[in-house]
Amino acid sequence: MEFIWTLIVGLIAGALAKLVMPGKDGGGILATMLLGIAGSFVAAFLGRTLGWYAHVDEGPGIIASIIGALVLLGIYRLAIGRRMRA
Repeated sequence: MEFIWTLIVGLIAGALAKLVMPGKDGGGILATMLLGIAGSFVAAFLGRTLGWYAHVDEGPGIIASIIGALVLLGIYRLAIGRRMRA
């Protein structure tokens, strides 16, 4: 059940992250969804590593997932920006 919750929260987080950091990113809605899901998994991994989630069934919330998606979006834009300049 935790995996499904992470996916649902990730989809919402990706959309909200793109609203917070608008810009011309390729990929459309599929890339936005994948970004949010990846951000949600990053938030879940970091939360478990740091001991924020005590139970196995606990997953990241929407805010942590948005922050994870924003971090990944920033890294993506840095990588693409450097590749485009070179």
